[in-house]
Amino acid sequence: MKKLHYVISPMALVALVAVLFINSKQNEKISELESKINNESGIPNTYEIAALKKPTKITFAGIKIPLNEPDLYERFDRELHVNTYRHSSTIILIKRAKKYFPIIEPILAKHGIPDDFKYLAVAESGLDNVTSPAGAKGFWQFMKPTAKSFGMEVNDYVDERYHLEKATEAACKYLKKARKQLGNADWMTVAASYNRGVGGIKKQQNRQGSTHYLDLILNPETSRYIFRIAAIKQILKNPRNYGFQMQHSPSYQLVPTTTVVIDSAVTDFSAFAENLGINYKILKIHNPWLRETYLKNKSKKKYRIKIPKSGYYKSRH
Repeated sequence: MKKLHYVISPMALVALVAVLFINSKQNEKISELESKINNESGIPNTYEIAALKKPTKITFAGIKIPLNEPDLYERFDRELHVNTYRHSSTIILIKRAKKYFPIIEPILAKHGIPDDFKYLAVAESGLDNVTSPAGAKGFWQFMKPTAKSFGMEVNDYVDERYHLEKATEAACKYLKKARKQLGNADWMTVAASYNRGVGGIKKQQNRQGSTHYLDLILNPETSRYIFRIAAIKQILKNPRNYGFQMQHSPSYQLVPTTTVVIDSAVTDFSAFAENLGINYKILKIHNPWLRETYLKNKSKKKYRIKIPKSGYYKSRH
C-alpha cells in the first residue's frame, strides 16, 4: 500500500497555531468568569461533602447513648449522616417543626411523656398526614383498630388519625400503656415498642435475657429506630451545626383559628365554608379529619371545627 504524505505550508501552520492559542485564551477567560461568578454568589469552586464530627453527648428522653461503645456509635453515626445529607427533606422538617411542635409539646407534657417524643412523630411521618403502605395514617401513624381502641373516631366521614391534637392524645395513652405492659420500662425501650409493638419487644427481651433497647438485637427497622430519632433531634436542635442556614428562610407558620361547634349533619361543606367566609380548601387544610364533602351525624355528636382568623387567606371570588 502506498503511504500518503501530507505537507503543511508555513502559512497554514501559523494559522493553526493562532487558532489553538485563541481557543486556549477563550477557555481561560471562561474559567475566570465562572470562578468570579461562583465567588460572588458564595458557591465554592468545588463541591465538598464533609464527614460529620462525633457529638460529645447524645440523649433520648434523658437516657444517654454511650457513643464510646463501637456498635452504638456506628448506628448513630449512620443515622446522623443519612438525615443530615437528605438536604431538602431535612430543611422541610426543620420548617415544619416550628409549626407543629407548639401543638405537640403541651400535650406530651400534660401526660408526663418526655418532650423528646415529639421527634418520634417526625420519624414516623415527617410531620405530615401520610398513609403508610400498611394503612397507618396521620402524624402518629395509627392503624385503624389501634386508633379506635384509644378513643379515636374512624369511619367514612371522620378520621381522627388526621386530627393532630386527638392523635397526639392517643399516642400518649399508647405510650403510657406500653410502659406499664413492659414493667415500667425506660422510655427508650417504650419508644422502640412504638415501632416493634409491645409483644415484639417482650419476646426479644425474654429470648435474649436483656430488657434495655440498647442491649437487644432487634429487626433492622427497630434497630435503627431510636438512633434515627436521636439523629433527627440532634439536627433539628442544632441545624446550623449541620450546615442548614435557616436565618433567611421563614419557617412555616401556625395560623390562629377560632372554633365552630356543630351537633348536626352537614349536607355540603363547601356551602358551610362559604357561610364562614372561607372556601372548602381552607376548611379541609385546618380540619383534615373531615374526610367527606358532607357529614352524617345521626347521634348529634358535637364536633369542633377550626376556622382560620381573617387576614391569612385571600378571597378570590
